[in-house]
Amino acid sequence: MAASLIKLYVSASASAPTASGGTVTTTVDPNVTRFDAVLTGGMITTDTTIPAASFSDDNGDPVVALPAPPTSGYYNVYVNGVLQEGGLSTLTTASLVLDTTLAVAGTPVVLEVADFSTTSSTITVEPTISAPTITITV
Repeated sequence: MAASLIKLYVSASASAPTASGGTVTTTVDPNVTRFDAVLTGGMITTDTTIPAASFSDDNGDPVVALPAPPTSGYYNVYVNGVLQEGGLSTLTTASLVLDTTLAVAGTPVVLEVADFSTTSSTITVEPTISAPTITITV
């Protein structure tokens, strides 16, 4: 009888793990503030720099300092009611700088700052996760 090669036959199957139960509580409580100013001729030079003291808050009260740009949020700038592209402005606590010299004195500017740093998620009940079943047949 001639020699023949005997090959090993192996099959495997597995089930995916499943998760059930568990409770996640997420709290989203953004801090949104708005400020408005009117451009003056002195603000328009090589760019348009609006000092913090030129702004007032939603209550009409003068502002001493603007909020720092939030790391977990965003800010929007509206010039004459039109939302501006994000890369055209720079916000610091001292001023808002618009990358333009085409602004006109008397134009209203609104700054809106949304900060989501207080958002939190907690797992109050741990989920049950099954282990996968792996079957190997030789």
